[in-house]
Amino acid sequence: MRLFDTHTHLCDRAFDKFRDRLMAQIAASDVKICVEVGWDFASSQAGAALAEKYPGMVYAAVGCHPHDAKDFSEKQLERIAELVKTHPGVVALGEIGLDFYRDNSPRDVQRYWFSAQLAVAKELGCPIVIHSRDADQECFDTLKASGVMGKNRVQIHCYSGSAEMAKEYVKLGANISLGGAVTFKNARRPVEVARSIPLENLMLETDCPYMAPVPYRGKINNPTYIRLVAEKIAQVRGVDAEEIAEATFRNALDFFGIEYEDKV
Repeated sequence: MRLFDTHTHLCDRAFDKFRDRLMAQIAASDVKICVEVGWDFASSQAGAALAEKYPGMVYAAVGCHPHDAKDFSEKQLERIAELVKTHPGVVALGEIGLDFYRDNSPRDVQRYWFSAQLAVAKELGCPIVIHSRDADQECFDTLKASGVMGKNRVQIHCYSGSAEMAKEYVKLGANISLGGAVTFKNARRPVEVARSIPLENLMLETDCPYMAPVPYRGKINNPTYIRLVAEKIAQVRGVDAEEIAEATFRNALDFFGIEYEDKV
């Protein structure tokens, strides 16, 4: 089985005491590739450095999360763009978007930097990783108005919206990424999405150290748990886990533009 974790935060301080050990565990597992996703400029730099340390196993996405929008700047955006343009391990811009659940940054500030980063991504033509929480319709409308749909590859990470909205995203060419929430006891929406969207638009993630799947819910998540996500989606769709793992692995390679030497 080949697994691709499209959204990790391995640079999070939750892993500081055992990061090297965890990286060895990942290398020995069925997880062949991880994309380390930045949430601000410092974490984006750290993700790019992790990609350098583990070439071929770790790639990076760089950008400013809506939680951190209040501390972002034009200079940092320029440096993010430079990382996308020049760093061989950086394969996407993200995670960017809107979060009206926690409102850690003022909504107008979130909107400004979301649009500004979309404009940079459009100019660069790179894949985009989207964070959207309690802002489904506005995030959808912003993406549609920005002109990136159809021009850039777009992933809606850790998707939590309705199956109907997921289908609308797919119509615009977006990919939907599911994680540990699909295994939760009362996870009606993620299960409906897992069952209904085309397999060619599906990707897997852990969002570690958050959102650990059952039976590890509430504990520190890590990429080796992504097999549980694949197995749950396979159960929901009535297919083998190997089929889900291989299809989502190929989808992620294509999405991020990664060449993998064992690709068949």
